[in-house]
Amino acid sequence: MNSEKVEVYSKKKEISLQGGGKDRIEAQHEKGKLTARERINLLLDEGTFVEVDPLVTHHYHEYDMQKKKFYTDGVVGGYGKVDGRQIFVFAYDFTVLGGTLSQMGAKKITKLMDHALRTGCPIIGIMDSGGARIQEGIMSLDGFADIFYHNQLASGVIPQITASIGPSAGGSVYSPAMTDFVIMVEKAGTMFVTGPDVVKTVLGEEISFDDLGGAMTHGSKSGVAHFVAQNEYECMGYIRKLISFLPQNNTEEPSRMTTDDDPNRLDPNLIKIIPENPLQPYDMKEIIDSIVDNHEFFEIHELFAPNIIIGYARMNGRVVGIVANQPLSLAGALDIDSSNKAARFIRFCDAFNIPIVTLVDTPGYMPGSNQEHNGIIRHGSKLLYAYCEATVPRITLVIGKAYGGAYIAMGSKNLRTDINYAWPTARCAVLGAEAAVKIMARKDIAESSDPESTKKKLIDEFAEKFDNPYVAASHGTVDNVIDPSETRPMIIKALEMLQNKRDKQLPRKHGNINL
Repeated sequence: MNSEKVEVYSKKKEISLQGGGKDRIEAQHEKGKLTARERINLLLDEGTFVEVDPLVTHHYHEYDMQKKKFYTDGVVGGYGKVDGRQIFVFAYDFTVLGGTLSQMGAKKITKLMDHALRTGCPIIGIMDSGGARIQEGIMSLDGFADIFYHNQLASGVIPQITASIGPSAGGSVYSPAMTDFVIMVEKAGTMFVTGPDVVKTVLGEEISFDDLGGAMTHGSKSGVAHFVAQNEYECMGYIRKLISFLPQNNTEEPSRMTTDDDPNRLDPNLIKIIPENPLQPYDMKEIIDSIVDNHEFFEIHELFAPNIIIGYARMNGRVVGIVANQPLSLAGALDIDSSNKAARFIRFCDAFNIPIVTLVDTPGYMPGSNQEHNGIIRHGSKLLYAYCEATVPRITLVIGKAYGGAYIAMGSKNLRTDINYAWPTARCAVLGAEAAVKIMARKDIAESSDPESTKKKLIDEFAEKFDNPYVAASHGTVDNVIDPSETRPMIIKALEMLQNKRDKQLPRKHGNINL
């Protein structure tokens, strides 16, 4: 009798592993896509996946739904390990009713999120879903709402990562947007609130799925996607790499690794990266690669707002978040997108105990009616807010230009940055010398017998008095002007000095960042 019961269980288990059936699995493979279980096994260390709720089914009968019952009900989830670290994971299963979300599917996901919160582990969601299950009506929408609420509960407590490897439409796009990082697979992942058919009906606009909400669109234009992967294998590689820089939760620090890269390593060639002509661009990534351990920098949001660079690296084995202006794009000026991009990254680093290193070379906030009308004041303030709010160790290095409001916004001393350095090439002022002289001495230049000579003299005088790092150093808003070759050891020493930093905010429910 007992053996018969075990046999019944074995059959149910075997059926549950088949998802929507062999035909549906083959159809998934024919599209060049892996199944939910294959994706989970690709992500996790071999043999570590433990499934939760494999025998769940829906409980609806309308529209002949009693004939369309499948174990797992469109979501495969559980826990396992990535490089030996426990994580929770769920994957929408497109072979089961198009991966649509049911009431029970939502309960499965929120149960896993509860486990992840209680045990302090990252959670990863893999999207491949037709959205809300229409046959379940409002209960499917309620399921999405439960997931959104749990996304909010987990925010800043455990890392949340989304992989988009299939369709997401309507309500299903908002959960990924509420997570910390989104990886989209090119030609596979799509995300949009309303699809091309609705866009055509309502607006008369013809647009493809990819152009409306594909990986490159969200990676370079909307900023929804932090990474664009070429395929599912690269996608899982991004997730594993990302997790290696993050702590398990907000009560821990990222793991420190031993490194064979000398913390006292000097680089006399660093200064050669900076052009003699301050108007000539250069690649800030060359400086980042030089100062971090083993020249390894893991960039985030590379395709979006390239005028600012964000990402992770290690310095003497310790994880740091790097924020840097990129003179190769818009001369490193701050605009709406770069302000949003950097502010969110800073707040994530602060929530998860990751020190922030800021490298500055910016002429200021981007001028123009387009920026003003679209809210550069509102969006630019987010960067100020994020730096002011952060309590993790913060080190800022001014390399080149640091003018006006952008000088303040990029981790200046009076935003309570811990250590502020500058290279001798730094230019810290309200305005650049030429722009300042044009404003202050317009009349003197016009009345001069030799306007060009007078202008040059006044520019040189302004640069000597203001447009350099030494005025800021004399006031203590720059702690020291350092030899560029010593940048790596100076930052590492500052990080080690700050490793036991404690800084508390005044008690409040929460601040009111200008969203």
